[in-house]
Amino acid sequence: MSDDKNSTKKSDTGHVWDDNLRELTNQPPRWWMISLYLSIAWVVVYFVLYPSIPLVSSYTKGIMGWTQIKEYKEDLQAVEEIRAPFENRMKTMSAAEILADNELSAYTVRSAKVLFGDRCSPCHGTGGAGNPGYPVLADDDWLYGGKVDNIQQTITMGRKGAMPGFAATATDQEISDLAKHVIALSKGSEHEAGKTLYMTKGCAACHGMDAKGVQFMGSANLTDAIWRFTPGNEESVKYTILHGINNPADKESRIAVMPTFKEQLSETEIKKLAVYVHKLGGGQ
Repeated sequence: MSDDKNSTKKSDTGHVWDDNLRELTNQPPRWWMISLYLSIAWVVVYFVLYPSIPLVSSYTKGIMGWTQIKEYKEDLQAVEEIRAPFENRMKTMSAAEILADNELSAYTVRSAKVLFGDRCSPCHGTGGAGNPGYPVLADDDWLYGGKVDNIQQTITMGRKGAMPGFAATATDQEISDLAKHVIALSKGSEHEAGKTLYMTKGCAACHGMDAKGVQFMGSANLTDAIWRFTPGNEESVKYTILHGINNPADKESRIAVMPTFKEQLSETEIKKLAVYVHKLGGGQ
């Protein structure tokens, strides 16, 4: 075999690997060089047309004067022009009137979806499906009423119901009997000892003689199987009876507070949310 490492006699850089791999000095293909020069030209054109080079306290603006913020504002203005006729009408209408207007109602559901996601879904879940310790908004169970005006009032003013604890006024057996009665009510039956206690311990004063709740007080309907605090078993019910809800005298009391959005949202935004929540499926 010949020891000549450059039998083709082509020009190379002198770099050799593995005894016979040489780096030649051939020019790249013409198409590759054309692409390189075109890309360089495009960079120059881009730098002239668009904002590109950072300076000490600013940047080169480009002769087109384009910026992402400017484009965003132009697009936002176009969207707001489309929304304006609907938004202007809503300002002078009540939530009930908006709900009754099919066109406005459909617009509200679409436009309030993001608002609900930002303001409501962290507690009430996506689509109002609820979260542990927070009410479901997509059922037909409403402590303060499910009419759109009730919902608007709730969003505007917030809600903070209260239930006293019975740890100091009832025995363990009485607490157990009351819990059994509440569980039985949710299944369409009764617990005799618990039923008597329900009347004598003052439960009926808040939850009603029929145990279906009193709307203006925000007391729960005990005859359905919808539980404000999961899992809704006997131990969970006993805990609520023992410690109450929003009971300042008991550090172990359950906390159930709906904040007010009066200062955080505009009147129109609140009306939108009221309509949206009502349309989730649980409005009356």
